Amino acid sequence: MQSDGTRQLGNHRQETSWKPVDTGQPYPFFTSIHSYDSHTCATTDQRTLWCWGGSFDGQLGNQDTEWNFSPVRSTALRHDVRAVSSGQSHTCALDTAGGVHCWGNNDSGQLGNGSTQASMTAVEVTGLGAGIAAVSAGRMHTCAVTDAGGVYCWGHNSLGQLGDGSTTTRLTPVAVSGLSSGVMAIAAGGNHTCALTLEGHIRCWGYNAAGQLGDGSYVQRSTQVAVTGLNQTVAAISASFSHTCALTTSGGVWCWGTNHMGQLGDGTTTESSRPVPVVGLGSGVRAIATGHLHTCALTNEGIVQCWGYSPDGQLGDVTSADRKRSASAIQIGANVTTITAGSEHSCALTDQGIVKCWGDSFYGQIGDGHSGIRPWASDALR
Repeated sequence: MQSDGTRQLGNHRQETSWKPVDTGQPYPFFTSIHSYDSHTCATTDQRTLWCWGGSFDGQLGNQDTEWNFSPVRSTALRHDVRAVSSGQSHTCALDTAGGVHCWGNNDSGQLGNGSTQASMTAVEVTGLGAGIAAVSAGRMHTCAVTDAGGVYCWGHNSLGQLGDGSTTTRLTPVAVSGLSSGVMAIAAGGNHTCALTLEGHIRCWGYNAAGQLGDGSYVQRSTQVAVTGLNQTVAAISASFSHTCALTTSGGVWCWGTNHMGQLGDGTTTESSRPVPVVGLGSGVRAIATGHLHTCALTNEGIVQCWGYSPDGQLGDVTSADRKRSASAIQIGANVTTITAGSEHSCALTDQGIVKCWGDSFYGQIGDGHSGIRPWASDALR
């Protein structure tokens, strides 16, 4: 690594300048990204999959458990990848035929193949077959939406996060009670799950100690309940460890759940069991992403703004200051089309097929070939 100086940020030593490593690999054009905890995965225009970051249980899909500080081609599912979702220690991908394949940690059956044995190669989720429209991997559970709008979940369920009316862990998919049709999107969080219906309404279930279900209570639910107090049509949802956010069709952002680090963006640190509007983002937003203790939004102009916890620079505003409302625009230098957020890092995908990440890269989750902290957007090596 080439460096001409250092600076301190928290307890980390950070290089102020560096030169990217030439990996000698062909440059893929990334088309989608997803982060959770300490790893990120991205699909390409060639329907291949690349991942980077922590790989304690083989969740990068490259046949080992070494951390990778730059993107590596996943061999778990070599081609025909349509979408990807990164869980805490597992990853799931949707293929072009509508089938779901998962790999990584499987202690609670989150791979959905009827076992609890981890796998560094992709295993097909049992009983789903083709016809799946979307998949979302959470902390230790996974959910999918069928082409018909029905929802199935599998994995850890001690807190009702599978939504089948029980707290029994499931090694294969079970239907979510009351959601056999009419769902367009799914978001699996830490120990809760939310679904977005075709009518633009949100239904949530699972753990609710911080009000992350948004039904005005703090009662755990093993079946889905309606989010209350959000009298607007919703276009997108995102669920994290213990907070949830919604993007309305008018471009406004509302969040609920835990808020001790300002991740709800309402200017306070008070948790809320009902949706509260994010200050300064009442319109003009087209995408949202929830991290562990922070949240990001993408505006119609392609600008990224983040708020919440930022000791490792995950807000991307070149500081380590926490923010209780949307922060200043992150300097990315290109038009952004997609955003995602992990535990202590965030990423953006540009219209040039380039991924830029910021925050903590202790496990390599920034993908620029280096460890340490990046409180600014840094290119993932291609």
